[in-house]
Amino acid sequence: MAAIHLNDLAHSYMAAPSEDADYAIRRMNHVWEQGGAYALLGPSGCGKSTLLNIISGLLAPSEGEVRFDDRVVNQLPPEERNIAQVFQFPVVYDTMTVYDNLAFPLRNQRQPEHKVQSRVREIAQVLELESLLERRASNLTADEKQKVSMGRGLVRDDVAAILFDEPLTVIDPHLKWKLRRKLKQIHEQFNITMVYVTHDQLEASTFADKIAVMYEGRIVQFGTPRELFEDPAHTFVGYFIGSPGMNLARISLETQGVRLGEGDSAPLLRLPRTLLATLSERNGDLKLGIRPEFVELEAAALERSETESTEHWLSGQVTLVQDLGTYKVVDIDIGGGCVFKARIEEDAAIPHGRVRMRLPARWQRFYLDEHLLDVLPASAEVTDDVVDDKGGVA
Repeated sequence: MAAIHLNDLAHSYMAAPSEDADYAIRRMNHVWEQGGAYALLGPSGCGKSTLLNIISGLLAPSEGEVRFDDRVVNQLPPEERNIAQVFQFPVVYDTMTVYDNLAFPLRNQRQPEHKVQSRVREIAQVLELESLLERRASNLTADEKQKVSMGRGLVRDDVAAILFDEPLTVIDPHLKWKLRRKLKQIHEQFNITMVYVTHDQLEASTFADKIAVMYEGRIVQFGTPRELFEDPAHTFVGYFIGSPGMNLARISLETQGVRLGEGDSAPLLRLPRTLLATLSERNGDLKLGIRPEFVELEAAALERSETESTEHWLSGQVTLVQDLGTYKVVDIDIGGGCVFKARIEEDAAIPHGRVRMRLPARWQRFYLDEHLLDVLPASAEVTDDVVDDKGGVA
């Protein structure tokens, strides 16, 4: 078992890369600690499999180092790195029995047969393959073959890490949860460094203790599922994590607050003076983000006195309601080209027409050029009020 260090790592498939866009993996420094359960999450084409192949030795990086603990392994072939890799499609020997498939890596190391038998039986029990040991691999289902493929990685006790490259893609959906749960149990039992590549946020969050989110060849955030959900470090993380993703609106600064969107119909969100002053010091593309789960709706009448000192609400038109069974997603057009989504409980009344919407200060996040700003959320110091385009309270 080992910690995996990526030092100034970068990779391009071009002979003479000259700009960021030429790199499949853009320069990064990252550490996978020994014994951790990690996920590498991102959309197709973001560099996940390229990075995994560099770690395993199937691909040599253009720049930088891969270290296992303190040892540079750039020049080592895969078989000398003690890495087990489980691919999207099961890799098994169809003419062999399940037992012989599991025993193959140990026999290849010339382990004594009594040790081979003991270890194979142990792994077969963990993966619930005991009843299939004498069956030929060609007669197995896809999920059984994938368990055998996983078992071949686990059977060796000298493995530094196991790398999973979208291993459940070909598995029936109703079986995926069983294998995810099994992988988690295996990690807890054997304490092996595991890196799980996937484009599915549910797979990532149910397997991993920490998730690295990749976007355009970079790891844009590394954290727990909760950290990625509550404090996305990049607008892509906000968009990619969650169902639906984070609401994001371009903002422009004014003396009382920020306009959400563009044009005369854009509502004004009033902010504390200290926060406005901080935002005014930043030059670039500013955005406000908030999760649909934290948007508050009220379908009551819109009339409200400006003298009321409690909650003030932004008005908007409901344009779509999606009933997804366990919850509903409501689209609200607030003007300025902005449509915000709110996620409400399954038994909540279905809103229609015009509604009031509030963006709680605690859950407001501000982004500069797509990256999270380290600023305090808007507090009650001045307001979390939203006023209309004429300066009146909505």
